[in-house]
Amino acid sequence: MGNKLLKVDIQKKLKEFDLKIDFELKKGCLGILGPSGCGKSMTLKSIAGIVDPDCGVVSLTTDKETIYYDSNKKINLKPQDRKVGYLFQNYALFPNMTVEENVACGLSKDDDKSIVSDMIKRFHLEGLEKRYPRQLSGGQQQRVALARIIAYGPDVILLDEPFSAMDTVLREKLRIELINLLDDFDGLSILVTHDRDEAFQFCDELLVLDKGEIIAKGTTHEIFENPRKVQVAKLTGLKNISKIERIDDYHLKALDWNVEFEVAKEISPNITHIGIRAHDFHPSKKDDINVVETLNASKLERPFEWEITLPNGIWWKVDKQIYEHDFDIPQYLKVDPKNIVLLEEN
Repeated sequence: MGNKLLKVDIQKKLKEFDLKIDFELKKGCLGILGPSGCGKSMTLKSIAGIVDPDCGVVSLTTDKETIYYDSNKKINLKPQDRKVGYLFQNYALFPNMTVEENVACGLSKDDDKSIVSDMIKRFHLEGLEKRYPRQLSGGQQQRVALARIIAYGPDVILLDEPFSAMDTVLREKLRIELINLLDDFDGLSILVTHDRDEAFQFCDELLVLDKGEIIAKGTTHEIFENPRKVQVAKLTGLKNISKIERIDDYHLKALDWNVEFEVAKEISPNITHIGIRAHDFHPSKKDDINVVETLNASKLERPFEWEITLPNGIWWKVDKQIYEHDFDIPQYLKVDPKNIVLLEEN
């Protein structure tokens, strides 16, 4: 199939805020990252036609442009007329239908019946064809829901927090399965999540959403490496964030920690905070630059890392082996100037 282009430019008034979404997706998987209740699922529902925006346009171009929704032209295609597959959080399987009936339910009378058996094989559901959803594990239910979507041959797959109801072991296994599936998928996909690891693993590009507005847009790697804004930094997992007072072009005081730092980039007037990732501190000598004293720090042991909290609130994380149970906190830590992230207020 030729190049695809999904255009979304919509607005909708919600109870707490106005949702304003504007993006184009040409290839791969787009992530929409944000806290609960920020408008992520509402965006997916508007693309799928489950919810109507107040105004705007949703269109998909494959060989030709199909307008799904256009408030000016009074176009609003029904969900079943849009080539969009929607994976709901709870999978929305029909409880009174078997696995194979669920997989077949999106197909028309003219579709080749061998599609169902192909999907059963592809999603490793052999032997489960006659079972009902209640007789399946969470992982099996998800695979049935995905098989149903792919059988229908969509151009766009929408994934609404697909791992939120799973335990850690199953989540890791299904993440790998889903990444492989999306790699083979010829269309476009959008993953909604509040989990930064999921966003990083799956998504080529990222939108960060807060209270219905896009506060960051770009490649996933770029946004994680340089989040630019405080709220974006928090959502990408940056643990240490402090207000600052500028001393000169390359020096500042972190007010929340009462420490002075040298930074690698010039501190422009709009910079209000800094961020330091918890893994970016390293043991140091007293007379190094960007040194923090660890006196009276507390430590917490996790299976594969130590979590050290300094009295001023700075977090330091250190990787460890499962069999290591002793760790002496060094007297001083330092951070490289290039690992200090300059941030603006939202």
